[in-house]
Formats: sequence, C-alpha cells, structure tokens
Amino acid sequence: MTKTDAPPKLTHNEEIKVAIPTLAGTIAATLADEGSDHFSEDDGQFLKFHGSYQQDDRDLRKTGKKYIMMIRGRIPGGVMTPKQWCVFDDLATRYGNDTLRITTRQSIQFHGVVKSGLRPLVAKINESLLSTLAACGDVNRNVLAPPTPAYTKAREQVFADCHQVALALAPQTKAYHSIWIDGVQLDNDATENKTFVDPLYGKTYLPRKFKIAFAIPPTNDLDIFTNCLGFIAIIENDKLIGYNLCVGGGLGRSHGNEQTYPRLADVIGFFTPDKLLGVAKAVLTIHRDFGDRTDRKHARLKYVVAERGVKFMQDEVDQRAGITLAPAKPSTFTTMQDLLGWRKAVDGSWFLGLFVNMGRVKDAQKTALRQVAEKFPNIEFRLTANQNVILANVSDADKAAITALLNAAAVKTENQASLLHAASMACPSLPTCGLGLAESERYLPGLIDRIEKICADLGLGGEEIIIRSTGCPNGCARPYIAEIAFVGKAPGRYQVWLGGNASGTRLNRVWKNVIKDSDMETELRPVLARFATERNAGERFGDWCDRVLLQETTAAK
Repeated sequence: MTKTDAPPKLTHNEEIKVAIPTLAGTIAATLADEGSDHFSEDDGQFLKFHGSYQQDDRDLRKTGKKYIMMIRGRIPGGVMTPKQWCVFDDLATRYGNDTLRITTRQSIQFHGVVKSGLRPLVAKINESLLSTLAACGDVNRNVLAPPTPAYTKAREQVFADCHQVALALAPQTKAYHSIWIDGVQLDNDATENKTFVDPLYGKTYLPRKFKIAFAIPPTNDLDIFTNCLGFIAIIENDKLIGYNLCVGGGLGRSHGNEQTYPRLADVIGFFTPDKLLGVAKAVLTIHRDFGDRTDRKHARLKYVVAERGVKFMQDEVDQRAGITLAPAKPSTFTTMQDLLGWRKAVDGSWFLGLFVNMGRVKDAQKTALRQVAEKFPNIEFRLTANQNVILANVSDADKAAITALLNAAAVKTENQASLLHAASMACPSLPTCGLGLAESERYLPGLIDRIEKICADLGLGGEEIIIRSTGCPNGCARPYIAEIAFVGKAPGRYQVWLGGNASGTRLNRVWKNVIKDSDMETELRPVLARFATERNAGERFGDWCDRVLLQETTAAK
C-alpha cells in the first residue's frame, strides 16, 4: 500500500477510546492524588463521558492558572423532585460557585468545582437517583422532553418514552460506578478492561456527541430540528399514535471553515410507538458506523445525512429497526418560547413558568426556589430547554402560598421580564469555557438593554424578538435559529446572524461578519428602523429580515 493509499488517520480521541474502552483512564488515581490539582489531557477526554469538563478560570490567567470543573447532570426530560432540587442546591453551595446553571438540554451545570470536590459531588447526585454519566462525551446525551404541561394528556406517554430512550441508550461501562461510587481505579491493562465492548456503542462509542429530543406540536420549545434525532409526537384525540422521525440536525460550526455548518434535521417518516427503541438504536448506530472518525469537526450525524441523503437514512433505519417507515404525518410548529407565569394544566393543576436570567439560578431566586422545594414536596421542578424553570403539579391550595413565598423574596411570578429578555438565551462562555472567544452570558443582558432602548425610540417596544448569543461558533445556545444572533469572534467582536423564525423551523444567515461592541447601536438602529416602517402587518423581525434584508445582502455580493 502506498502512502497515498493509506487510510485516513484516526483522531487522538478515537485512539484513546480503543486503548481504554471502559473509559476509566487514570481518573480515580488522580482523584486520590492530593498533590495534583488537575487531570491529564487524556483523562480530560474520558471525564466528559462521566459528565465533567476540566476548565480553568480565565479571569485569573494573568496571575496563575486555577483549574476548575464543570459538572453536568443527566436529567431525562428535565424533571426533578423537590428533594433532588435541594441536593443540587446544596452541592452548588458546598462545592461550586453557589449558582445552578440551567442548560439548553434541560439539565443543571455546576461551575467552579475544584478537583477535591468532584467525587463527592458526583456521588451525591447518584445518591439522589440522578446521574452525570453520558451528560457529555461521544455518546447519547441528556434526552429532552416537552416541559410544558398545558396541552395534552398524551405528554405523560411522551415523557415516559423519553425515559425509555434515555435508559436504553446509556453506556454500560462499569468504570463510572467504580470511580465515583467505590473510589476504585480500574486496572486498564486487565483483560476484562482491554476487551470490554459496550453492547450498543461498541469499543469506540460514537464519533462525536449525539442529541435526542421529543416534541409535541404546535410547541417547539426544545428546538427539535437542531437535534441529531428528533421524535415529533403525533396525537389524535389526546392519544399518542406515533412519531414523525427527524434526523440530521446540529448547529456546531467553526469560523472560517465552510465545511462546517449549522443544519436542521430532515423529517424522514412516521412510525408507531412500539417501534421507538428500535428506531432510536437504529439512528444511533448509523452514526456509530458511518460518522467520520478522522475529523471531529466533521463527525456529527448531520454530515452523514447531508452527504448520503434522506433515502439512505430511510433504508438504513428500515433495515436496522426491522420496520418500514410510513410517510410522515402532517404537523405544524408555531412557537418555541416558554410559557411564563401561572397557567392551568390540562389535568386541572397549576404550573408556574419562572424566568431565569441567562439560565443562572443565583442569589434571591436560588434561596426562594430552595424554600419552595422544602415546603412543597409534592410538586415537580421542570427544567426547560430555554433555560427556565417550571414548577408543575401545583394544587389550588398551594398556588397562593408559593406566590407569596416567591414574592416575599422579590421573585416575580407575573411580568417577570421584558419581551426581549424573556426571549433571550446565552451560553456561559467566559470565564469558565475554554472555547470562548468573546463574552456571552455576562454580555447579552446589557446588550439587550441597549437594543430595547433603540426599539423604544422606534415604536417597537412591544415587539418580541428572539435574541441569542454564544461566545464561539459551536452553537451551545442554539444561535443559528434566532431572529438575531451574536456569535463571538474575538474579545468585543461578534458575527451577527439574522432571519430565524418564531417556530424554530428556519436557519438564520450571516448578516455582518464582524461588528465591534462599540458599533452595535450604529449597525442595528438603521435595520430596526427599516423594519418598523417596511414590515407587513404582524410580520416578525426575523421574517422581515429573511424576506427583505438578507435578500438584499445576497444580491449585493
């Protein structure tokens, strides 16, 4: 074989998975080493499978590197008991930075945890009957389910199906329990560890992360089309009759690399609920078998679907699941926003949607939610993919008491945020994320205040615009379906994307490649002024941008 005929070289991540398929690395040994404050680079990759990212506080880099951990819970469907909420609250105070970060995947992240706090934190999460296993890494991650209980009794079945899928697709390595519960380092040279093969994932797991969500039309509050695998519930007379299957969504990209791009999933067929697990495993193993293991920037399932086509996916799913996909059923999405304030659920109970600014539960809101959890043990805490919290299953008798408790702590239950703030979302970025190129969570609230002032000047004060920000192009806050998105390129500089829609069914496009923070008002005001005067009746900003502004931008190139 000549040099030019040699197969492409596998990435380093693939090599270490082959070498240690249990994913144990030397994590337990490093945890036990009091003289070390961080993990090796290889163990940093293994840690992701266990639900943790090794980071450092970038605000402190000028004076020295302080290693910290981000830990993410695996919470299927984002549903927690009050007791579990209290456990997470305690852990954030004792080991983290005293905040709970609601993620876009209905989970909670802890930030600022030092190495010595990592094992006791993860152990306590497991004691609460939740986990961190597979919250990160080259596996299926937290499975999303609709959090809003207002529309149909069939949500109960959809939520149960979410749990089924999460359980069926969890990796089976014994290293997780050994490290975090028993505190034992596995011998990676032992035959049973060298030869371990996960029954679903195989020896090398997936080429990259894998994301699954369930959605119930007309509410797309999980951004279903941005997932690798989506199940759109088809409901007739309050009964779940099956799911439309969508595959190949994903938003991650890299600046300057046109081979990477955001993509919305394709709807490829319909199947009945009894086929759910077979279909889920079929799509996951297609990614396992056909995903690119030589380039992690090209490794997501979306590239398999984009390059091999819908027919390929249909045929593979049919063969692997032993079914014949039927034509997709009609379904329509109209919104992707959460319902805030008190609402009546379909079963007659109440639920309260609480706005969490940038997804960061802290200070008075953290204290008040802890008090709610302690005093009302029969309710549910539901995390939303828009980084908010829903208190569900509230009785008539408890509604007034919860309102009084929250209001006493200055936590609003109605008129909680302006339209623009309520429709906003940002990734953490600096100072914790090692990938951040620019500020995001710490930047967006102030920027929205500035945009609100422009809107007020132009008579657009009552206009909802979905605004999202990320500190890098990886898309963690799902910016590429927002009406306005700010994507970090460098400190104080952002790429600006415009033209998403209210239902999460259309990608936006680049409008300006770089805008400095100091120029934001100068650049945005003329666009918003045109929108105020040129829009059709009832037309949203994103729709106007797609119809008018971006067409002009394309024509000018």
